[in-house]
Amino acid sequence: MVPALNEELVIAGTVRSLLALEAPGARLRVLVVDDGSTDGTSAVLAGIDDERLVVLRREPPDARNGKGPALNAAYRSIREVARREGTVRRTVIGVIDADGRASPGILTEVSRYLADPAVGAVQCRVRIRNRHTRLGLLQDVEFGCIADSAQALRDAIGSVGLGGNGQFTKLSVLMPFGDSPWSSCLVEDVELGLRLHRAGVRIRYVRQADVSQQAVVDLRRLVRQRGRWAQGNLQCVRHVPGLLGSPRVSSLGLLDFLHYLITPWLVPPVSVIALLLLGLSIYGQFGGLVPTPFVASAADRPASLAVGVTALLLPGAIWGLAHWLRLRDEPLGRCLLVSLSYPVFLMLGAAGSCQAVARHLARRDDWAKTERVVEGS
Repeated sequence: MVPALNEELVIAGTVRSLLALEAPGARLRVLVVDDGSTDGTSAVLAGIDDERLVVLRREPPDARNGKGPALNAAYRSIREVARREGTVRRTVIGVIDADGRASPGILTEVSRYLADPAVGAVQCRVRIRNRHTRLGLLQDVEFGCIADSAQALRDAIGSVGLGGNGQFTKLSVLMPFGDSPWSSCLVEDVELGLRLHRAGVRIRYVRQADVSQQAVVDLRRLVRQRGRWAQGNLQCVRHVPGLLGSPRVSSLGLLDFLHYLITPWLVPPVSVIALLLLGLSIYGQFGGLVPTPFVASAADRPASLAVGVTALLLPGAIWGLAHWLRLRDEPLGRCLLVSLSYPVFLMLGAAGSCQAVARHLARRDDWAKTERVVEGS
C-alpha cells in the first residue's frame, strides 16, 4: 500500500521500484491510494502500464483526512479481495511511503521473519536517500544508526515500534481491529504498533533489508515534522493504562513505551532549565559575577569549557563514527564533520516537541504533509 497525496515528483519512481521487487513463491500487488491529489499524481499513475498496479482514487469529503483513513480504505479493498480469493491467512500488507524505495531483497527477508507463526508484523530499517546534504546525512545518522540501534534493542525486549515506512503486517492480525486498524492519530503507525503489542502480537525488526526515503531539507519543515511526531506520541498517551494492565507487555517493554510516550511532555521544562543554566553560566563567565555552583572559577574556566564542549560534541561524534563503521557508504571525514552539527539537530527536535505540547494543549491536531524534492532518478 502506497498512500499518495500530491506526489507527482516521486510516485513514479516509487511504484516502478516496487513492481521490480522479487517475490519468490508469492504474488505481488501494488495498491496506490490517490487521496484526492490535485497535482499530476493521477496522470503519472495512469501512465504506468502494469496489471499488478491498482490505483484507488478517493475524493473529498472522504479524501484528505489523514494518512490513517487512506490506509484503512486500501486495507478494506485488500481484505475484500483476500476473502474472495481465500488468501486471508497468506496475505501480508506492506506500507511504503510515496517517496520510499525498498531494497531488492526486502520481500524475501520479510517473508523469512513472518514465516514464524508467532510473528504478526515486522518493521524494516529506514535509510535516507538524499544524504548528500548535511541535514540529510544527519537524518541518516538518526534513522540508520540511532533508531536502528534502538529498534535492535527493542527486538530483544519485545517493544519494536512500527514506522510509517517499511512496515509489513499479516492481514489476519489486522482483521480483529475491524474496518479501521489505523487511526486518525498523527502517528498512526506508532499507534498501530501499540495496539498490536497490547493484543499480544509479536513485532520483529528487520535489519537485513531497508526502505530509503527523502530527508526533509528545510529547517522550518523539519521542526514541523518533528512537532507532528511528538504530538502524535502525546495522543498515544491514552494507551498507557492499557499497556500498564496488559499481561502481554514485558516490564522492559513497558518502560520503553512509557519513555517515548511521556518524553515530549518533559522536553519543554527541561529545555527551559537548560537555557537558564546556560544563561547563568555565560553571564557568570563574562558578566563579572561571583562563581556559583554553575560557574567555574577563573582558574578552572579553561578546563570547564573543554569538558563542556567535549560533552556537547562527543555523542554526535560517536554516532558519526558508528555510521561510518556500520554502513560504509559515506566518507569518515564527512561523517565526523557533519556530526558536529548534531547538538543543533537535537535543538530542532526539542523545538518541535515544544511546539507539539502547545498544539496539543490547544487541541489543534491538523497537519501538513511532508514536502518532496525532485530526484535525479
